[in-house]
Amino acid sequence: MCFLVLLFVFSILRKVAWDYGRLALVTDADSVASAMQSETPDRYERLTSVSSSVDFEQRDNGFCSWLTAIFRIKDEEIREKCGEDAVHYLSFQRHIIGLLVVVGVLSVGIVLPVNFSGDLLENNAYSFGRTTIANLKSGTNLLWLHTVFAFMYLLLTVYSMRRHTSKMHYKEDDLVKRTLFINGISKYAEESHIKQHFEQAYENCTVLEARICYNVAKLMSLNAERKKTERSRKFFTDLMAKEHMPTMINPKPCGHLCCCVITGCEEEEAVSYYTRREAKLKEEYRKEKEKVNTKPLGMAFVTFRNEAMTAVILKDFNACQCHDCTCRQEPRSSQFSDALHVYNWSVTYAPDPQNVRWEHLSLGGLCWWIRCFIINCILFLLLFFLTTPAIIISTMDKFNVTKPVEYLNNPIVTQFFPTLLLWAFSALLPTIVYYSAFFEAHWTRSGENRTTMHKCYTFLIFMVLLLPSLGLSSLDVFFRWLFDKKFLADATVRFECVFLPDNGAFFVNYVIASAFIGNAMDLLRIPGLLMYMIRLCLAPSAAERRNVKRHQAFEFQFGAAYAWMMCVFTVVMTYSITCPIIVPFGLMYMLLKHLVDRYNMYYAYLPSKLDKKIHSAAVTQVVAAPILCLFWLLFFSTVRTGFVTPTSMFTLVVLIVTIVVCLSHVCFGHFKYLSAHNYKIDTKETEVDRVENGRPASSPATQVQMYIAQVLQDPNSDETGTASGEDERGSSQDEEMINEADFQSGEDSLIANEVHH
Repeated sequence: MCFLVLLFVFSILRKVAWDYGRLALVTDADSVASAMQSETPDRYERLTSVSSSVDFEQRDNGFCSWLTAIFRIKDEEIREKCGEDAVHYLSFQRHIIGLLVVVGVLSVGIVLPVNFSGDLLENNAYSFGRTTIANLKSGTNLLWLHTVFAFMYLLLTVYSMRRHTSKMHYKEDDLVKRTLFINGISKYAEESHIKQHFEQAYENCTVLEARICYNVAKLMSLNAERKKTERSRKFFTDLMAKEHMPTMINPKPCGHLCCCVITGCEEEEAVSYYTRREAKLKEEYRKEKEKVNTKPLGMAFVTFRNEAMTAVILKDFNACQCHDCTCRQEPRSSQFSDALHVYNWSVTYAPDPQNVRWEHLSLGGLCWWIRCFIINCILFLLLFFLTTPAIIISTMDKFNVTKPVEYLNNPIVTQFFPTLLLWAFSALLPTIVYYSAFFEAHWTRSGENRTTMHKCYTFLIFMVLLLPSLGLSSLDVFFRWLFDKKFLADATVRFECVFLPDNGAFFVNYVIASAFIGNAMDLLRIPGLLMYMIRLCLAPSAAERRNVKRHQAFEFQFGAAYAWMMCVFTVVMTYSITCPIIVPFGLMYMLLKHLVDRYNMYYAYLPSKLDKKIHSAAVTQVVAAPILCLFWLLFFSTVRTGFVTPTSMFTLVVLIVTIVVCLSHVCFGHFKYLSAHNYKIDTKETEVDRVENGRPASSPATQVQMYIAQVLQDPNSDETGTASGEDERGSSQDEEMINEADFQSGEDSLIANEVHH
């Protein structure tokens, strides 16, 4: 019922809250202008396609028509409008769904009847404990079935992930394969000297372009503020020309909510205020752009003519000499080697230009490591004592917050309420982990998402699975118990907690809550809606509220999404043998998660351009689920039958072999044919590949110019006060096109009414 209510609320929101459910189909003038003027594929270009938006207006024109629209969206449309990474992510989910179908059939069809056949617990057909492994007697031969099935689930997981990666043809851009990212260059280096160094040091080497990186963080911030102010000024200029009367605004944050006039909060005439502010920002922007060439970062992107020479140079800088006990061999030199500090260079393949966070490149070296260390130390200390929601709930109990629920004496409410609190706080605490990765200021979007995925997944496994299973409340208690002198004496009692019938019921309720309430909340995106409301309140004028509404869509966070999904999958796989009834609910979670993510990617989020590393890392992380399942069986067998019994020894051997193989592959690259990774790299260009985001792909000569921050290659970024007239005309044309498309369902008329009141 709660799930249906949340769906009904979402259906209302997406109709009345300024196209809240279709944010990615609403664009701003800047996106239109950049798409029209740039010859390179724009990363937000799908937002400017009027024809596709009209098509989906016809597909999605009812109150609940979005439900059927989810099933009508094809993978080809998602690839075209959301990018290749979205297709990889959805394919990953489909293979997990297929894996859970097979595991569900085996667990429910075979393991569940075996557990039910035991008579160790009360002889009640409605007892949940009879469905768990705790119902079997110690020493029974039926435990071999559980051990064999756990090993089979491990093999099925590896096979499923290998099938997923083998079917995904990861298309690498020709420009990326021909470009190297070099760090450690002398800050006094010149681009011409870098080109001449490679052409002199390597025979038949042709450098097409060498781009030195500069500190553009402040310039990008000024440029964004300048464009926003310019749009606001034009909005009120057009309004005054239409109504022949000036508009007064309070330029302070939340100024439109202030009803009293006091010193320091006086109203100003809108056009004159934004004209002054625009002139000031243009001057600051001009001065900063003049200084940007004096702020090199010691980094460069170098693009070569062919891939073979790029690979030779990369190998020259990174090849190890193990027999000579040196970290790497000396690269080839030229007359510019000393001036360029060639021996200090760190050379890697360059990420895709759309994957680079240009504003973060200035945070590097020792400063970045110190920043990262401090952030993670604070995070560790915080989560060390607040690892699980149990501590928060126990604190709430001290203030009698949960007493009214207990007084209801309703078993459904009293059993479901703690699970709901666990889900709520498990949604809140990982947000802190996510923002820690954000504030680390990674140089690439894929690096940020990959760090988020690893940190969130590790934290969620401790918070949701390991510590609650052992009856512990935080890492603090966990380590005190682990290193206590009485560890071995208490270990049996702790491990017995894992296999209590009520423990399995708790995790079944958690998966049910995640499937229905969690996925419905992902659809609603409550945190995003709250942030949107706060930004609207802080905007001082109608024009700036209009800007907020046109900039409310964000990129899909693959790292956080992978972490959440794999956390629930790990819980399901871990308890798939000891409590097999959890698997159907895990399958339900994955089905709903797939549909919700499919909708959000297309309608609510902007496309992201990452690399295959995050998808490969997700595949590697999935193997942890069946390994934990083997751990759980080892604990059960050791506690019930002893360590030296055949089932315990067999489980231990399988577990050790699996861990050794995984560590050898991850750390040293061994056992490649046993790995789940088998990505195929497309090198041939097809007719589909020649079209990117609905327009022909650029030639290599044109794409070379992409390895530079957008603020430095924007044709409108050099404008001064004398060029404002031409920019106004371009901006006016952009505004007219958007208004004609009418993407925002009467939003402009609502804002016009706001101005008068």
